[in-house]
Amino acid sequence: MDLPDSQHADELATLLALSDAGSFAAAGRALQRHPSVLSKRVNALERRLGVRLVERTTRQLHLTHEGLRLVEKVREATDLIAQAQKEAADGAAQVRGRLRVSVPAAMGRRLLSPMVAEFALAHPQVTLELEYADRLVDIVGERFDAAIRIGQLADSRLVATRLCSHRRIMAAAPAYLAKNGTPQLPADLAQHNCLGFTGLQSYPEWQLTQPGGSHSVVVRGSLVSNDNEALLAAALMGVGILAGGDWLINPGIASGQLVQVLPQWQLNADAGIYLVRPSARFSTAAMAAFRTWVVDWFAARAGKALAEADAAVDALR
Repeated sequence: MDLPDSQHADELATLLALSDAGSFAAAGRALQRHPSVLSKRVNALERRLGVRLVERTTRQLHLTHEGLRLVEKVREATDLIAQAQKEAADGAAQVRGRLRVSVPAAMGRRLLSPMVAEFALAHPQVTLELEYADRLVDIVGERFDAAIRIGQLADSRLVATRLCSHRRIMAAAPAYLAKNGTPQLPADLAQHNCLGFTGLQSYPEWQLTQPGGSHSVVVRGSLVSNDNEALLAAALMGVGILAGGDWLINPGIASGQLVQVLPQWQLNADAGIYLVRPSARFSTAAMAAFRTWVVDWFAARAGKALAEADAAVDALR
């Protein structure tokens, strides 16, 4: 896209001032430049375009037909630029516009979709463009406004807001455990059919932790995938042991379709769920509203989960 350089912009500004003021002296006062400077600018503009724009006499000045047409077009262009700048400023002050957001595929479909729908209802002037993907998108290069990410964040220039911890647990179908036995120690997993999620940062190593220590085991299995829901379907059918977020596995445990394995251990205990953005500077009102919405939603969900856990403990007393 060709944009006028500063010299060309000065020439066009001079022509507009001449059209408004009617003389080099008056235009010079308006632009705070000597009339001779403005005369040189007009001469340079006429040479560059190859057309006479201003007729000069000792007593008066008027624009030629070509000069009047150019002034008309330049005014239209400056009005469009002013409108674009106003719209950009309004976008920073009003909750409106477009937000392009990347969310994890399985978590997005199973957990985050209601949150996004509620935000859309609350802010109808915001258009949300969501990409559901387990790949690590290039937020800056692919022009995303934000992304929700799971795991440990690498050092980067992105602005990250930790939303909550992310608890990964292990489970298998009762039929699988009846046939293959139940692991008693992390090392036992090496002898089991473990369903591998290739999106795990440490894949194929499962880094297990508990309050008393940690253990790492390289797992193998007959099915690996970059999609957690595909692995969940396989686990429900008794193919093997699944490791995944509690938000993914807990419904199966609650229904009796899955049994938690090594419940005292979890994977990547220091992992979290984050909202990441390219920059906190010049954030639009829509982005600020979305950030607040996401933070509050996760805080409420974490509070509910804590209350449910406390109720479960009380029931056992």
